Amino acid sequence: MPFAHFKVPAGTLGAEDKRKIVERTTDLYAEIYGERARATTVVLVDEVPDGGWGVAGQVLTAALLNGDG
Repeated sequence: MPFAHFKVPAGTLGAEDKRKIVERTTDLYAEIYGERARATTVVLVDEVPDGGWGVAGQVLTAALLNGDG
């Protein structure tokens, strides 16, 4: 069963964006593994709370990502 797990900053994606991620990821797996994979592909879009992740030792916040901080 193909599985994709996306972690995104909380509140940065709307329902339509999440739908696109799920559909396009499923399409990609089906392209690679064949249509048989479509029915068993699982896509998880996980929202990480503001300040709950970091890169290069720096905690990231929505303000920082938006250029406000």
